[in-house]
Amino acid sequence: MKIMFMGTPGFAIPSLKILLDNSYSVVAVVTAPDKPTGRGLKVSESEVKKFASKYELPILQPTYLKSDEFYEQLNYYNPDIIVVVAFRMLPEKVWSFPKLGTLNVHASLLPDYRGAAPINWVIINGETQTGVTTFFIEKEIDTGKILLQKSIDIQPNWNAGILHDKLMYLGAELLLETIQKIENQSIVPYPQDISLYKHHAPKLNNENTQIFWNQSDIQIHNLVRGLSPYPTAWTIFSKKKLKIFQTELSEISSELETGTMFVQNKKLCIVCGNKKLLIIKELQLEGKSKVHATDFINGHFKNNDIYHL
Repeated sequence: MKIMFMGTPGFAIPSLKILLDNSYSVVAVVTAPDKPTGRGLKVSESEVKKFASKYELPILQPTYLKSDEFYEQLNYYNPDIIVVVAFRMLPEKVWSFPKLGTLNVHASLLPDYRGAAPINWVIINGETQTGVTTFFIEKEIDTGKILLQKSIDIQPNWNAGILHDKLMYLGAELLLETIQKIENQSIVPYPQDISLYKHHAPKLNNENTQIFWNQSDIQIHNLVRGLSPYPTAWTIFSKKKLKIFQTELSEISSELETGTMFVQNKKLCIVCGNKKLLIIKELQLEGKSKVHATDFINGHFKNNDIYHL
């Protein structure tokens, strides 16, 4: 079975590796074009490209997936199946090309949490369970027939970074099982149950990552968890953006105004909308390095200072 693999970030690497480790024929790897990054505009390669290069796999980096040039490459490699893990949306003439179809590894239990950022949103919404899904790509994004699913319990102390890594390896295992079942014709794709589609997982941006202190302590705590370590929940402190990476819930209440930041028992606290105190553990002020709350206190709080966010 000739496999064309499509992926860009590190999340896709275990899936590619597990195919190679199990002696599957990966005829080509498709990933994002190199791009200049940083102040020196040094050319940066995708994580998948760096990995595939070590195995001397053919690497394709089309700028336009609808281009005639890429379609010619598709014909040349003539894959029996395309595997997509963390890649951009494909045009129909690409995903419909292989005789066995194009399958995607998605980091949620579809149809719930369709969209670009399911790992973040399940934590932001306080879910206690998520998982991975393999499905065949069809015209509407994340709507194709499901092949297999695996679930995982989300621990209260996990942030998006931890869950990302857990699902990265779980997804690779599920991909291998899916490919094996497709190969021996022991899998029956089934339609998604639309009644289970309760949440969307839109792309993260500056607006939906901002902290609103009129929300409850648990809502804000989950937002911080769901956006850590990247892109990070943020607020405004002294007219500068303040990123918050880690918080801790407390049972302590306060009659101070919502959004008040102060120090209590050597801990950095903020009053939330339900009047509960949220303890800030790790944060980063714009233009500064990420620090523990103790260092932030030492640099900004003198004589029982109080700030309003």
